[in-house]
Amino acid sequence: MNVMAEQMLENHTPARGIWLRKVFYTLMFLAFFAFVALLGTGLTMDPRVVPSPLIGKPVPQFSLPPVKGRVLGLASADLKGEVSLVNVFASWCVACRAEHPLLMEIRKSGIVPIHGLNYKDRPDDAEAWLNKLGDPYTRTGADVSGRVGIDWGVYGVPETFVIDRDGRIAYKQIGPLTPEALRDTIIPLIDKLRR
Repeated sequence: MNVMAEQMLENHTPARGIWLRKVFYTLMFLAFFAFVALLGTGLTMDPRVVPSPLIGKPVPQFSLPPVKGRVLGLASADLKGEVSLVNVFASWCVACRAEHPLLMEIRKSGIVPIHGLNYKDRPDDAEAWLNKLGDPYTRTGADVSGRVGIDWGVYGVPETFVIDRDGRIAYKQIGPLTPEALRDTIIPLIDKLRR
């Protein structure tokens, strides 16, 4: 028998084979539990809570013309000096329609100024939508290309940002505003930022 064959027989002893199987099964067992732990963690997370890298940073520099039929556009300079909300909306967005009455209530109550960022909308559609449902916005910028929305890190509409008086993003609400989100998170944050 040649030396190479002897080494192969030596490396494939039954004890070595059992040891390799134990290592393999142990690694598979650990990989399975790591996967289960990762999956379990993901299932406990709220999909509406997506961390934004812009929290605590100044709003991106931008300047948008007004939505058709409106006089005041929206620019980063307009978001300094008072706590405000920036609501990203579009006439084609079903969830935007659902949250719109709440925005109208906020406007009526005077809790906080709301500015609109009209995202990837046709000018005539945006104008008709605001004329029909009411305009809760102090200023409304037309982001027809969606470029400003990208700079803001918009994932989809609607999204609402709380802006502090220094023009920094303090909070990002993904999805439609709800009375619970206003009561439990947004209004307490607005009160805190005004102090």
